[in-house]
Amino acid sequence: MHGLLASISYNNWILTVLLALPVLGALALWAQGAAMRHADETARTSAARKLALVVFTAEAVVSLGLWWSVDYSSPLWSGYVAVPWIPAWGIFYRVGVDGIATMLILLTTLLMPLTVLGSWTSIRERAHLFYAMLLVLTTGMLGVFMALDLALFYVFWELMLVPMYLIIGMWGGQRRLYASLKFFLFTMLGSLVMLVAILYIGLTAADPLGRPVFAYDVIVSGATYPGMASLWLFGAFFLAFAVKVPMWPFHTWLPDAHVEAPTAGSVVLASIMLKMGTFGFVRFALPLFPDAATNPAVRSAIVILAVVGIVYGALVSMVQPDFKKLVAYSSVSHLGFVMLGIFAFTTQSLQGALMVNINHGISTGALFLLIGMIYERRHTRQLADFGGIAKVMPLFAVMLTIVALSSIGVPGTNGFVGEFLVLVGAFRTEPIASVIAATVVIFAAVYLLWALQRIIYNPLSKPENQALKDLNARELGLLVPFIAGILWLGLYPKPVLERTQAAANRVIERVHGMGADGSVAGQGR
Repeated sequence: MHGLLASISYNNWILTVLLALPVLGALALWAQGAAMRHADETARTSAARKLALVVFTAEAVVSLGLWWSVDYSSPLWSGYVAVPWIPAWGIFYRVGVDGIATMLILLTTLLMPLTVLGSWTSIRERAHLFYAMLLVLTTGMLGVFMALDLALFYVFWELMLVPMYLIIGMWGGQRRLYASLKFFLFTMLGSLVMLVAILYIGLTAADPLGRPVFAYDVIVSGATYPGMASLWLFGAFFLAFAVKVPMWPFHTWLPDAHVEAPTAGSVVLASIMLKMGTFGFVRFALPLFPDAATNPAVRSAIVILAVVGIVYGALVSMVQPDFKKLVAYSSVSHLGFVMLGIFAFTTQSLQGALMVNINHGISTGALFLLIGMIYERRHTRQLADFGGIAKVMPLFAVMLTIVALSSIGVPGTNGFVGEFLVLVGAFRTEPIASVIAATVVIFAAVYLLWALQRIIYNPLSKPENQALKDLNARELGLLVPFIAGILWLGLYPKPVLERTQAAANRVIERVHGMGADGSVAGQGR
C-alpha cells in the first residue's frame, strides 16, 4: 500500500480515484442496506437510489478533469501509474490513458448518473444490491479502458461479467435466467481463450530472471511472434473481442440480453459494454499483432463479417415486432460500421469508428431509456400496441423523433459524423465494402421511421393509449443531456476529433506504417 501511495502524484491520482470510488460506493451501499434492514422497502429503495446517484455524480465530476488534463498530442500515457501487484508473476497495477481511452471513460462516467435516474422508479426490490452491482460494473468498465498490463486488463475484463450477469438474472424479464446464462457463457468462453493467449505472451516475454512480463508497452515494442503464432494469438483476442462487440455471427446473445435486461442494464450494455470489444481491437489486438491484423485473408474475412453484420442487423431490425429487440439488432448494424472503420486502416476511418462508438452510446442509450419510459406506462414493447401517442405525449414524441433521427444518421446529428467518416475513410482501402455499407443507411431509415410511424403517429385508436401521461420533470431532465450530446457532436465534433487524432495516428502507424497525411503505405492517397 505504501508503494501505491508513493507512486500516485498530483498528476496521476485521478485514474486510481476513478477506479476506487465506485468500489467504495458499493461498500457504502452494502453498509447502508445492512443498517436499514428493518426499514420498509420503500425507504430502503429511496436511500439506495440517492446514495448511488451521489457516488456516480461524484465520479462524473472527478472524471471531467481528464478533458483538460490529458496531453492528447503526447506519445506518453497520461496519468501513468505502475506499482507491483504480484511481482513474482510480473503483474503490476499499471494504468494510463490516451485520447481514445479518455473519450470512452468520459462516456462511461457521464452516462452512469443518468442510468440511475433512468431506473428511479423501475427498481423497487433489492435496490442496494442492484446499485452496488452497477458500481462494481463501473470499476470493471473503467479498468478495461485504463489497464496497461495484460493480466490487469484481463482482471477488469472478467470483473464486468458477474455484475451484468446478476443484473440481468435478478432484475430482468420473464426469460432472464436464459438470457443471463447465455450472456455469461458466450463471454466467458471467448475470455478463456484470450487468457491462454495472454499467459503465452507473458511467458514468451519473460525477463532475465524468468518472470513473466505483461507490461503493454514492453510487449508492443519488443515482442515478435512467428507467422502462425501471431495468427493464433490474434485469433484468441479476436474471439473474445468479437463476442463482446458483438460481430455477426457471434451476436446471438445480444438480443436476448437486451430484451430481458432492466432498462438500466440495457443502457449500460449498449452504451458502454459493447464498446469494450471494439476498444480491445484498437488497444490490444492490432498493436500487439500487426502482421496478423494486416494479413490479407484475415483482414478480408473481418471486413466481410463487418459488412454482413451491417446489412443483417438492419434487415432483421425491419421485421421486429418488439421495439427493444429492434434497437438491439440495430446495434449489430452500428457496431459493424465500427469494425469496418477499424479494419479499413486509415486514420479517418478509425476516427470515424471511434465517433460511431461514442454516438451509438448516446443515441442507443437514449432509445433504451425512452423504451423504458413507455414500458412503465403501458407494460408492453410491442409496436402494434401503440399508435398516435404524439397526441397525448407530445414531449415524448419529440424526444423519440430526435433520438431516432440521430440513430439513422441524419446530417446535423451525432450519428451522421461518425458514419460519414467511416465511409469516406474506408472507401480509400475498401471501396466495395463501403458502397454496400452506405446503402444500409436507407434500411436504417426504413426500420426506425416505420417504428416512429407505428408508435407516435397513425390513429390513436387503442383506449389504453388515450390516457397516457407525458414525460415528467425527472424524465425530461434525464433526456436533455442526451439531446445536447446529439446536437453538440452533430454540429461541432472538432473537440473530440482533435483529442483522438494523435492516438488514432499511433495505432495506424503501428499497424500499417501510415503517414500523418492519412495515406496507407503502398496504397497511395
